[in-house]
Amino acid sequence: MTATLPTATDTDTATLPAQRPAPEAAAPGHVRPVIRFRSSRPDLLLCFGLLVVIMLVQGWNITHFPTLSDDEGTYLAQAWAVQQGDGLAHYTYWYDHPPLGWIQIAGLTWLPSLIAPESMTVATMRFAMLLVSAACAVLLYVLARRLFLPRWAAALAMVLFGLSPLSVVLQREIFLDNIAVMWMLLAFCLAASPNRHLWHHFGAGLAAAVGVLTKETMLVVLPALLVTMWRHSHKDTRKFAVPGAITACTMIGLSYPLFALLNNELFPGPGHVSLIDGITYQMGRAGSGSVFDTASGSHGVFRSWLYYDRVLPLGGLAGAALLLLTTRWSVTARALAGPALVVAILAVVAMRPSGYLPAMYVIQALPFLALVLAGGAASVAHAVLRKRRRANEGKALSYGRWTVAVVLAASAAVYVVPRWYDGNQAALTTDANGPYRQAAAWLGKEVPDPADARVLVDDALWLDLVHQGYQPGLGAIWFYKADLDPAVTKTMPRGWQDIDYVVSSPTVRRDAVDLPNVKAALEHSTPVAVFGEGEDRIEIRQITGADEQ
Repeated sequence: MTATLPTATDTDTATLPAQRPAPEAAAPGHVRPVIRFRSSRPDLLLCFGLLVVIMLVQGWNITHFPTLSDDEGTYLAQAWAVQQGDGLAHYTYWYDHPPLGWIQIAGLTWLPSLIAPESMTVATMRFAMLLVSAACAVLLYVLARRLFLPRWAAALAMVLFGLSPLSVVLQREIFLDNIAVMWMLLAFCLAASPNRHLWHHFGAGLAAAVGVLTKETMLVVLPALLVTMWRHSHKDTRKFAVPGAITACTMIGLSYPLFALLNNELFPGPGHVSLIDGITYQMGRAGSGSVFDTASGSHGVFRSWLYYDRVLPLGGLAGAALLLLTTRWSVTARALAGPALVVAILAVVAMRPSGYLPAMYVIQALPFLALVLAGGAASVAHAVLRKRRRANEGKALSYGRWTVAVVLAASAAVYVVPRWYDGNQAALTTDANGPYRQAAAWLGKEVPDPADARVLVDDALWLDLVHQGYQPGLGAIWFYKADLDPAVTKTMPRGWQDIDYVVSSPTVRRDAVDLPNVKAALEHSTPVAVFGEGEDRIEIRQITGADEQ
C-alpha cells in the first residue's frame, strides 16, 4: 500500500505542513517570542539602550540616598563575616533568615573588599546591587517577550520596573528581596522557555528554590510559577516537566532544615539556637495592622510606597485585575496569567488584617507589577488597534482608532513623566547620609583608643567602626546584642556601665524602649557630638555616672 498525504476529503482540518498557519495567524494578538534572544539585534539594542539609562538613574547619587538602613547593615555585616571565615553572621546565627542571601552578597562584594577592605561599608557596597538590578531588568525584558508581549510592551515593562521612583529607591538598597526577585525572574524565564526542554523546567525549580532560600517570603509566589510552567510546557512532556521542577525545588529547599538538623539546631533546646525558634519568632511578630486602617503601621507603609509612586503599584494592580478577568477571551491575558497571579497573591498577603508588612515587601512585586501593567496596556492597544480592519470599516473609523490610541498614550505620558521626575529628583540630588559619614569620621578620630572602646551602634555604622580599629562584636557592638545575645551580655556584668559610647541614631532611639541596657545607656549619657537635626540626627553620647552606681 502506498502512503498518501491527507487531503481535504480525508479530514476537514488536515493541511499540508507548508499550508499550516503561522503562530501569529493562529493566535491573533500573539507576538512571536524571541527564540534566540542573543541573535535578535532589535531586541538586543533596545534592551541594552534601556539598561544603560536605568543603570545611570539607579547608580547616580546611590551612596547618598536613601538613608542607610539597619537591615542593609545587618546583611552586609553578615556577608563580611562570611568573607572573613567567621561563620554565617558577625554574631550568633539564629536562623532569622536562610543564610544563602548574604552568602550571595559576600560573593558580589568579595572583589572590591579584597582590593580595598575599607570600602566594605553599606554606602559603598550599594554599587554591588546595580549588578542585581541590571540582571533583573534584562530578565524582565526576556520574560515579557517569552510571554508574547510585543517589543514596545516589553520595553515599557523594563522602563516601569527600572525607572519608577519606588524602584529607584528600593533597588539601590542591600536587601535580600532584590536578590530573591532576580532568581524568581530567572525561574519564570525558564518556565516560559519557548524551547520547552525538560532541563529548562528543572532549572526553573532550582532557581525558584534559590529564590526562596534567599528570602523565604518568596514561597508564596511558587503557585504562580507553577501556573506559568503548566501553560508553557508541552502537553506530551508536562507529566515529566512539572513534577521534575517541583522535585528539584523541594530537594534544594530541604537543604536548609537539613543544615539545621546536622548542626543539632533544628529543634529548640537549652544552650543553642534553633530553626524552629527562628520560625516561631518570625511568625509570631507583632502585626502592623490592616492597610485599610489609617492609624496602622501597614497603612503608613502603604502610603510611603504611594508617596514615591502611585503609577506602578496602583496601575499594576489594575493591570493584574484586567488580565485575570479577561483570561477567557484574551491571548495576552492567558500568557500573563502567572505574573498576574503573583500580583494578586502578594496583594492578598499584604492586605491580611493581622500580618506584619515591612517597607521592602513591595520589592517582590515590582517586576510583576511592571509586567502586568505593560501587558494590560498591550491588551488595550490590541483592542483599539487591530491588525486587520473590519471589512465594513472606513478609513475615518480606522484613523479614529489610531487617534484614540495616540491620545491615551500621550495622556499617560503627561501624567507619569512629571511625577516620576519629581519622585526621582530626591534620589538623584539629596544627601541623606551626611550625618552618618560625619559620625563615622568623628568616631575614627576623636575616640582616644578605639581598640579598647565599647560603642553601641546600629548595623548601618558597624562596619565603619570595624575598619577604624574597633574590636568586631565586643568593641563595636550592634545595639540589639547588648540585651539579646548571651555571648555579648556575659561580657557586660555591669550592664550599661560597661559601655563607653552609644551612637543614638533614629533606629536606636526607636527600639531602645524594649531594650533595657540600651535604654539605660541613653539615659545615663550626654551628647559629645551631634550631626544633622530633627528626627534624623545622629548623636554620639558618652556614658556618664557609671562609677557612681
